Amino acid sequence: MGLFTSTPLPEPVGDSAPPVDEHPSRIATVLSHLRRSADTRITHPRRFRLQQLKALEKMLDEHLEDFVQALAEDLGKSATEAKFSEIDVVRAEIDFAQRHLAEWMDSTSVKVPLALQPAMAKVEPRPLGVVLIIGAWNYPVQLVLAPLVAAIAAGNAAVIKPSELAPATSGVLAKFLPVYLDERVYAVVEGGVDTSTELLAARWDHIFYTGGERVAKIVAAAAAKHLTPTTLELGGKSPAVVENDSLASAKRLAYAKFMNSGQTCVAPDYVLSIGDSTELIQRLGQAITSFYGKEPLTHPDYGRIVSRKHFDRLLSMFEQGEVVFGGEYDEETLRIAPSIMRNPDLEGSLMTEEIFGPILPVIEVESFEEALEFIARRPSPLAAYLMSESPRLQSIFSDRVRAGSIVHNAPLAQMVVPTLPFGGIGPSGMGAYHGRHGFERLSQMRSELNKTTVVDTLSAIYPPYSWAKRKIIDRLL
Repeated sequence: MGLFTSTPLPEPVGDSAPPVDEHPSRIATVLSHLRRSADTRITHPRRFRLQQLKALEKMLDEHLEDFVQALAEDLGKSATEAKFSEIDVVRAEIDFAQRHLAEWMDSTSVKVPLALQPAMAKVEPRPLGVVLIIGAWNYPVQLVLAPLVAAIAAGNAAVIKPSELAPATSGVLAKFLPVYLDERVYAVVEGGVDTSTELLAARWDHIFYTGGERVAKIVAAAAAKHLTPTTLELGGKSPAVVENDSLASAKRLAYAKFMNSGQTCVAPDYVLSIGDSTELIQRLGQAITSFYGKEPLTHPDYGRIVSRKHFDRLLSMFEQGEVVFGGEYDEETLRIAPSIMRNPDLEGSLMTEEIFGPILPVIEVESFEEALEFIARRPSPLAAYLMSESPRLQSIFSDRVRAGSIVHNAPLAQMVVPTLPFGGIGPSGMGAYHGRHGFERLSQMRSELNKTTVVDTLSAIYPPYSWAKRKIIDRLL
């Protein structure tokens, strides 16, 4: 496999599986090797970038079953869900980048002020150098490889650090990426906290982190020591305001919330029901049953919680309100049934922390205005959803709610639109990617000015400043 293939991880056994930590000297060797290779500019040509994108696509095609099996081991994902929510999302990013790379790499001419003419100016995307990508466990393929697509398209070298909480997927990535991608400029580093600490102690040209707010602060503090720019893709409590409680609305909410057992950063975290919520809760229950049957804990399309720690955290939330649907769980398989809670404790962890699991609190509010005020009193989320067909309410919601993205009537759909930037604001993240936005995020948008010396038009502003020159300067500037 070569220098950049990590030791395979042991079989996952929940939280008891010890992470494999890379030796610090190996991390230094990997980074030094990649930086020397990047300095030779081998990643710069468009042909090289396209070759690597095609190679990444080939890896996903030829080892689809390996990734599907790994996702089943780590999260209990069904083959269908693993394919469309992980593999197909990355494939779409690769395809979009391949089709638009030439356009993205083109420089853009800009106007030059009259005072500097004749001259030419342009903005040109340039590679940053070596990028560190730290992935998350909830979508352990997508949230590593989608940023990698952006890094490759932008002409960077990259190190990816998969999550140790998804060890099977991490092992598959470590096994196959070095086979398909150019080892001179791309590497996989596996391990736990010690590995992450060593990686963050190094100097990078950009750090791309997906995960929670607590670790994001550690990443940002480490990056600040080297003045390294960061992209932080976090989460938060994404609200869903429901004015239209039709069955279609309930199905869309239930699908967005309970896919991947609720372990999705942009899943609706709680619902604000305008008026009585009885009908909405009934329809949410109908939707859940239509998706996962009457026994969701054994349904083949329903996954599990990633670890015992998170499982126990979620179970404690059942004590913070009235469970009106679901509530069943299986300690052996770490599965918690899709559950709806009413009248939650607004001061408990259920409503102050990101749930990140299959529990949906429903809160009744008397008016649309009260819903907006409820959201405004809380930190800005990664997404905010409105279930309403009213153009007036949609306009007000878009104008007054502060969130990474605003979506009307289609929760989660924003994730698969490559022309939309994906990212948070404030505590829900910093920076955005997907499509061109990822390319530009991982590029230096460098300015360039060219002015001839054949005719020295700048002589008009050289000192000494006579009365006539001051008049000319006032007119030019």
